[in-house]
Amino acid sequence: MKIAILPGDGIGTEIVAEAVKVLDVLGLNYESETANVGGAAYESHGHPLPESTLKIAQEADAILFGAVGDWKYDKLDRPLRPEQAILGLRKNLGLFANFRPAICYEQLVNASSLKPELVAGLDILIIRELTGDIYFGQPRGRRSSPDGHFPGAEEAFDTMRYSRPEIERIAHVAFQAARKRKAAGTEGRVTSVDKANVLETFQFWKDVVSEVGLQYPDIALDHMYVDNAAMQLVKEPKRFDVVVTGNMFGDILSDEASMLTGSIGMLPSASLNSKNQGLYEPSHGSAPDIAGKGIANPLATILSAAMMLRFSLNQPEAAERIEVAVKKVLAQGLRTADIYSAGTTKVSTREMGDAVVKALA
Repeated sequence: MKIAILPGDGIGTEIVAEAVKVLDVLGLNYESETANVGGAAYESHGHPLPESTLKIAQEADAILFGAVGDWKYDKLDRPLRPEQAILGLRKNLGLFANFRPAICYEQLVNASSLKPELVAGLDILIIRELTGDIYFGQPRGRRSSPDGHFPGAEEAFDTMRYSRPEIERIAHVAFQAARKRKAAGTEGRVTSVDKANVLETFQFWKDVVSEVGLQYPDIALDHMYVDNAAMQLVKEPKRFDVVVTGNMFGDILSDEASMLTGSIGMLPSASLNSKNQGLYEPSHGSAPDIAGKGIANPLATILSAAMMLRFSLNQPEAAERIEVAVKKVLAQGLRTADIYSAGTTKVSTREMGDAVVKALA
């Protein structure tokens, strides 16, 4: 097993260090290579995704990723901004399917902004298509200055597009995920989110998903406009099982769903290609405002490492060990600042990682 470790910027270095610490105590036979990415790579190589980093990622079975971005890079020309590293990795590795689970742990029901009865037992899987949509449409706009801004410009635009093969492959991923979840006791339903009443692109999306759905008669399919889906995630979140949607809508809805669980610091994610090579990262960003303070929650990154073991490295038992250890730590009342409440014990980033290691032992 070969893992590329790309900590990135901000809190990325802190949270990835804890995930690596957890991996190291599992007794797995793996090799790893660490490289700069994002703003850190721009500082060292003049580009957020240097060829050397991309090569390491391409040769790995899986990538453990921290986070990228910092306000100090906002004036860079867009192709040089840290966030372009993520887009570059998705494009070069063909990472088209993003898995964003939203699970409300029993111990964190009261940490959610919603009433406990709305989120208790919540277990949603949002599957976001990653390589199409408006993020990759051409042209990307009319830039009138080298720093990526538009002083005095009259217009800017991005084009939204999807091809049939792109929609078909993400739909198959969603239906197959729903089938696996149904075997584990969930409803077995796919909700396809679109804006077919306004956008031709998403009428096409809806039609193609419906065609693919005919191949999965054991899985229920419904369609929902994105504005209604955003409302229903707050009103009745447990009505969802698997949600599949495009790149932009998935970006927004998965962040909304993450807050139902109490903190985005709890939620892992996986981005996979057709060979199950994957990039695994927490759902949150680089949080430069708290970087270096030792207060970031490493659990999303640790749980991302568990997803990596399950989906790309064929180590489901080790993945389950990590997930059980995280539940034990939460049951002990240990909390980082983002999930802290009266009656629990506030711990640092490192202390939370140490607690998971101890629980594994």
